[in-house]
Amino acid sequence: MLQADALILLIHSLSASEKKKFRTGRKKADYTLLYDIIEASGTASSDEIKTEFKKKKGGSFSATVTYLYKTLLDSLLALRENQDSHYALFNQILKSRILFEKSLFEEAISLLEQVKKKARHHENPIALLFASRLELEYLLFLNLPDLSERDLLNKHFQINETLKDIRKINEHSSLYELLRHRIIYKGNIRSQKQKDMLNDLVISEMSINSSHKDSFEIRKNHLLFQSNYLIGTGDYKSALHSFRELNRLFESHPLFWSSQPFYYVSVLEGILDNLRSMKSYNEMPYFIGQLRNIRVNTEGLQNQINALTFLYELFPLLDRGDFEASKALTEKYKDTVLARKENLSLVMRAEISLYLSLIHIGFRNFKLAQKTLLSEIVRGNNIYILPSYRTIRLVNLIIHYELDNTDIVHFESRSIKREISKVEKAYRVEHLMLSFLGKEKKIRLPREREKLWKKYQPVLEELRSDVFENQLLKSFDFTAWVEASIKRVALGEVLRGRATG
Repeated sequence: MLQADALILLIHSLSASEKKKFRTGRKKADYTLLYDIIEASGTASSDEIKTEFKKKKGGSFSATVTYLYKTLLDSLLALRENQDSHYALFNQILKSRILFEKSLFEEAISLLEQVKKKARHHENPIALLFASRLELEYLLFLNLPDLSERDLLNKHFQINETLKDIRKINEHSSLYELLRHRIIYKGNIRSQKQKDMLNDLVISEMSINSSHKDSFEIRKNHLLFQSNYLIGTGDYKSALHSFRELNRLFESHPLFWSSQPFYYVSVLEGILDNLRSMKSYNEMPYFIGQLRNIRVNTEGLQNQINALTFLYELFPLLDRGDFEASKALTEKYKDTVLARKENLSLVMRAEISLYLSLIHIGFRNFKLAQKTLLSEIVRGNNIYILPSYRTIRLVNLIIHYELDNTDIVHFESRSIKREISKVEKAYRVEHLMLSFLGKEKKIRLPREREKLWKKYQPVLEELRSDVFENQLLKSFDFTAWVEASIKRVALGEVLRGRATG
């Protein structure tokens, strides 16, 4: 991504408090002029912003972009130090280096002792390792003053124990990442043979979990591994039990996430996403409630929590084709989440626009669906890397197909084909949709519709059973739309049939 595009995304993602922190005490300069232009730009591209910047007689655009990008990151880093123990610990380590360079040796070593104490308290082995090694470097420089050999060996022992902690955490994380990779690319386990193929990971995970002290990070990784393994093997009841245990772990250890609640939010989002994949909609309200109960000090994260709450209340309704209830829910959040949509991150804004558009499609209000998606399509170059953007472009094609905008369908289809040709593994659903929308005309005669359905039915069923394809179909069931289009029935009817079938 170009730095100018990254800067635009960064500025649009700032919360009100972050904007205030950045603007306080700043004089008028090229970089503040560029900031104001971007902040007021809405969906403008980097080229349009560059033109506006030159029009207002700014200096070098590229140099100003680089300086503003750096200044913004510095401002955000300073703000995070007061909110997050991780940032604070590493900042104190850097301060100790400055003190040592200025020959304030006692002060530097004393500060490192404080860092070590806080790092143990917050179970941050990386910060503890950095501080411990730096302390020994300083002591060695000073010829190990008043340090007995026993004390030195004890410091070495503590560092080795910290290294063991880091290695175990890394091993556990690696096993979880391998498990997720196998499930994503090879699918859920459907036979004993496939289950046996995961034995190496399971045995290694059990060994790590039984041979090490019970730290928060180890228990978290264990429960993440266990719940995902159980989902992969189809044991959804046990997986749900692991999810609840994972949630209790976070609830009982607020010290490790209260200063950075983003991680707990991410865990709850992951649980809700898995429950949606399992179609365990009845279990979702409990975790939505846990999400809603999180209290944060930052406006940006609070907006994200509110938006996630809205989306996960909406998903069960949309997945079941209940567009009336979906519309009623949007009315409930109209003056809160939806009114502040522009304050959300680009990812969240794109997702909300997508699902609002799908509600309009459910009511066959294609003009309104098009208007809802328009800002995200215009923002294209900036959000193509987002997972939801490929879904957005396909949904946009559906809208133009329904509106009989044949020329736009052909033009956009070619554009999407060029984009997915750059992707290592494109979805078969994408190729199916491009073929269907580009070639198949709306058929009115029952006999022709029946013939077309016989052609597409086995293909659609195969796609729905493909675990890789379901990563895209989870966002929106394109196969349901194709079925509804061929059979000339309401989309909601097809979705309801699948939810109860």
